[in-house]
Amino acid sequence: MASPHFVYSVSTRSIAEVESDFSPSTVHGADLRFHGVVRDLEGGRPLAGIEYSHYETMALKELDRIGEAMGAEFPGHLALVHHVIGYVPAGEASIVIRVQTPHSAAAFEICREYLRRIKSTVPIWKKPVFVGEEVPSPRP
Repeated sequence: MASPHFVYSVSTRSIAEVESDFSPSTVHGADLRFHGVVRDLEGGRPLAGIEYSHYETMALKELDRIGEAMGAEFPGHLALVHHVIGYVPAGEASIVIRVQTPHSAAAFEICREYLRRIKSTVPIWKKPVFVGEEVPSPRP
């Protein structure tokens, strides 16, 4: 999904796959990329990865709402958000947020705000998969 300044997706595509489609930034001087990476410990227990699930219709609607609000509050920026659904092993990214602005300070502020809003309102859930537990099969 997209608007003039904001592109978003939620799918089984890995962050590496999504980033391979990125074009160089030619409009703005700041091109910030945030990766949310699955840690290898959760509550002191070794983690194999995380299984992400979502309520697709509501998640996409909420991402659209966030993008519209951010465009109004921070005009002139470009942003892309992709969240992986399905199993993500420890050490791999489950979300990428790319923000482009004329200057770096605004890119950091805007990226932080996208992440805050996504984590607090988008219906994406995580189920930890601890070392020794069965790892879910990849989704098609």
